[in-house]
Amino acid sequence: MNNFNMQFCKRALLIPCLILFLGLANLVGQEKEVQYGNNQDAGSFLKVGNVNVYYESYGKGEPLVILHGNGNSIKDMRHQISYFSKEYHVIAIDSRGRGKSELGLDSLTYDIMAQDAAGLIKGLGLDSAYVIGYSDGGIVALIMGINFPETVKKMAVYGVNVTPDTNALYPSFIEPTRRKRIQAEEMLAKNDTTKNWRVIQQRYRMVEFQPRLTSKDLGRIKVPVLVLSADRDIIKPDHTLFIYKSIPKANLCIFPDATHRVPREQPELFNKTVEKYFRQPFRGEEIR
Repeated sequence: MNNFNMQFCKRALLIPCLILFLGLANLVGQEKEVQYGNNQDAGSFLKVGNVNVYYESYGKGEPLVILHGNGNSIKDMRHQISYFSKEYHVIAIDSRGRGKSELGLDSLTYDIMAQDAAGLIKGLGLDSAYVIGYSDGGIVALIMGINFPETVKKMAVYGVNVTPDTNALYPSFIEPTRRKRIQAEEMLAKNDTTKNWRVIQQRYRMVEFQPRLTSKDLGRIKVPVLVLSADRDIIKPDHTLFIYKSIPKANLCIFPDATHRVPREQPELFNKTVEKYFRQPFRGEEIR
């Protein structure tokens, strides 16, 4: 075989090998893309009270429960799940009526959602867990610390309020919430089926009229709590300070030039801040 033919054969063999390599690389990339919130390998249901609660488990280590915000589901906490599952056994929960969890027949309340999260921790045979709560999930975490203290080791709560009024929230957030609740009730009255208006009505009604926690309530939380917010959050800074001051073992973090969406828009900043807090011993009580 002359030199030309040999070079041609080498090139001819190289092309399909390259195609095969690129194909395998693409498959590996697809395997790494986890469908959080819809992952059959990680997802399960557990009967808690009168509803089936959906959750997904990732990683190994100490248990860490992740609770999403009001209009979210597990998939919206994907940045936290992927980050913390490298060192923790992450349990991400779909709150009632969100994602794959059932709404149930009861009116949606933060108390019920806290019962669900605590019940799931106990149902999985865990003594307690670290907890990350975003927005509504943070309110749920605080109530867990009040009513189910045995289930929480340490928590980080971002963008939380403990009253639903202008003491806590800006009017620019309160009024749209009221309008959306009214719209949902009007569509329910019309028997409209274009959306799940019952879930929407329950979600906005909960935000409009709940929670109602006092300084005395927050004072019952005995575990360390990292209270996080941003200087452009929907929560007023004075209210965040009120929460921080009311919890005996609290630390405070306010992100500058940031909004309510830090866990989603600046996940690296959020995740590293929380990870550091979980890893280090609590400090701060001695100077109060």
